[in-house]
Amino acid sequence: MAINRVAVYGGHGALGSAVVNYFKNKSFWTLNIDLLKNEMADANVVINKNSSWTEQESLVLKSVGETLNGEHLDAVLCVAGGWADGKVSSENMIKNSEILWKQNVWTSAISARIAALYLKKGGLLQFTSASTVFKDTSGMLGYGMAKAAINQLTKSLAAKKSGMPDESTVVAILPALLDTEQNRKWMPKVNTDSCTSVHYIAELLYEWTLDPSSRPENGSLVEIITQNKQNELKIH
Repeated sequence: MAINRVAVYGGHGALGSAVVNYFKNKSFWTLNIDLLKNEMADANVVINKNSSWTEQESLVLKSVGETLNGEHLDAVLCVAGGWADGKVSSENMIKNSEILWKQNVWTSAISARIAALYLKKGGLLQFTSASTVFKDTSGMLGYGMAKAAINQLTKSLAAKKSGMPDESTVVAILPALLDTEQNRKWMPKVNTDSCTSVHYIAELLYEWTLDPSSRPENGSLVEIITQNKQNELKIH
């Protein structure tokens, strides 16, 4: 019996853990790639946050290849990320931007490299952006730049001759705010009925992985609009 396999970049965080758990419960073999292990995953690649971009790429690609041992992935799901504020007058603007670039862009680019080498024909590569980038992000410049880069990467990888496997699909999800323990802690006044459930996203990614006909068009930026705990997808 064929085994379905998925790699989750950022599989130790709130969203990533939900994704790993959901796929595990659906009998997928799961690989977590993160700064910390996820004990629920079948395998883990642990990254040193102090390593350079190229060092992280080398470690990840080598480790994924050795772990797969000739097998390929049904999906590469990049749910890693981070947030920080910082307007241009802030002395922390560049510092925060550098951190956000590492958390969002480095992880997405390395995920793309994983997909180029180890994704099955017709597989899924997914990134995580944010709907806030459709507006000005003047109070969080680094965040806006990083998420805009992910949007550009998504569109470019969907183009012909990008190097992606045949018949694969590249999409980015763009929620506004996730319903996580940390977000509830730091934003106690937020209306959680307008926050997107991590379990909903996990279910959505599972559906797209298992059924290619359910996926949005290649290169889509999928905005997730949540109101009164109801979710709507808007394709850009």
